[in-house]
Amino acid sequence: MIVVYDANESRVAKYLKTLRRYLTWVQNSVFEGEIEEPGLRKLKAELARYLNKDEDSVVIYKFRSRAYYERDELGLPREQSDRQIF
Repeated sequence: MIVVYDANESRVAKYLKTLRRYLTWVQNSVFEGEIEEPGLRKLKAELARYLNKDEDSVVIYKFRSRAYYERDELGLPREQSDRQIF
């Protein structure tokens, strides 16, 4: 899955910290990885605590199968020891 968010600056650190516990941080507001449905429900509940519906946006892209997924990366990748490619 891929999760992207756009949030008020005062809440960015909360989103970042929460999402890093579940997924791999790819770019500033972009995360990717695999997560089972119970974990996804928990993640959504945690994010909902910070969400200001008038200022913030979270978009979750789910892939039903790896067969329909291809990833191309251009430019400098984010260097992280916990990076996972799904």
